[in-house]
Amino acid sequence: MSLTGTAFLSTLIVLSIVAVALPLLLWSRMRGPRVVRVAARMLMLLFAQGTAVALVFTLVNNANNLYDNWADLLGTGSHVQQAADLGSDGTGGIALERLPKVGQRFTHADGRGMHAAGGVRVTQLKGRVSGIDAEVYVWLPPQYDEPAYRHHRFPVVEVLPGYPGSAKAWFGSLRAHEQLLPLMRSGQIAPFILVAPRTTLLAGVDTGCANVPGTVNADTWLSVDVPKMVMDNFRAEPAPSGWAVAGYSAGAHCAVKLAVAHPDRYRAAVSLSGYNDPIGERDSLTAQNPALRAANNPYLMLRGATTPPPVALYLSGQPHDGYEAAVALEQTAQAPTRVHVVYVPRSAGGHTMALWRPQVVPAFRWLTQQLGRHHVTVRGATPLVPSTGDSTRAALASGTSSRAGAERRQ
Repeated sequence: MSLTGTAFLSTLIVLSIVAVALPLLLWSRMRGPRVVRVAARMLMLLFAQGTAVALVFTLVNNANNLYDNWADLLGTGSHVQQAADLGSDGTGGIALERLPKVGQRFTHADGRGMHAAGGVRVTQLKGRVSGIDAEVYVWLPPQYDEPAYRHHRFPVVEVLPGYPGSAKAWFGSLRAHEQLLPLMRSGQIAPFILVAPRTTLLAGVDTGCANVPGTVNADTWLSVDVPKMVMDNFRAEPAPSGWAVAGYSAGAHCAVKLAVAHPDRYRAAVSLSGYNDPIGERDSLTAQNPALRAANNPYLMLRGATTPPPVALYLSGQPHDGYEAAVALEQTAQAPTRVHVVYVPRSAGGHTMALWRPQVVPAFRWLTQQLGRHHVTVRGATPLVPSTGDSTRAALASGTSSRAGAERRQ
């Protein structure tokens, strides 16, 4: 029975009802020795508590797309077939342009939000370079199948979840495709292809989207194998001019790190409540030793770069939850690296999907400016610097929230 399926949720609801009904019906009708009656009543209470906890966990999991399946939840699954040392560029010396095209078989994805806005498709990808075998979800913009666009290539955004987190989260909990569809149709946002690869690749650990020889090649999976698959199967713009990466929480850290590390593969990155130091996620593989920790800290990567990478970064955060990390990147960045910081007030909520959901549209307006200006005429685009306007939820949703405005209200 699927962890996220309707059947499992329905079973828990029925069991919870039964667990409540049993004590009401049987509590005073118990017969037998006192010890037996006490034990039976304790079992009924434990059954009621257990089903309640399981039901609440399942509802929270379904709402936030934390775990896809039982293997993710129990920490028993691994998607790594091999993890060779692929060198500093993560290609292992393979000439990627010479790799033959491979056509993938896609099916309609199931789950919350997967059938909305034209539907999301999924494929099982065997990474030819990374040695990772995992699922990748793809959503195509409304223009993709229109006759007028049959020879058109589209910009791409890889979207990454936090940890723990499902690759479905951007479509399920954040409803990114549902929010963006009408704006793409009206020409306010560029028609991006959204690509959501699995990022939980090892049992019970966050890979930090890094290559660790002998353990995992998560960086290569995300920045080489997944883009290669997209280019082979869809009319996508070439990298880096047509590619960006976006994420929230641990996925935000990954997005910035990937863009800074690979300006030849990405032109822009979006970070929602991200961090720089990998220790920001206690289960991160890259936080386990000083060398890995430093090598995967985008602040240190920018500060030590001989040539600043030509990438644009959109960084949003709250005090003590991404804002300070964003400011640090802004202060250390040098041209041609560009950094746009959005201050999110505490009043907007905590580190949850409810905080990130209204940030999807302003982030993609900004991405339209960076990657898609030649595709659309942008109306009402996010300013390149924070405004001094009000910091209400409406301001957050429009991308105009600023620290000055927020502090006047707090």
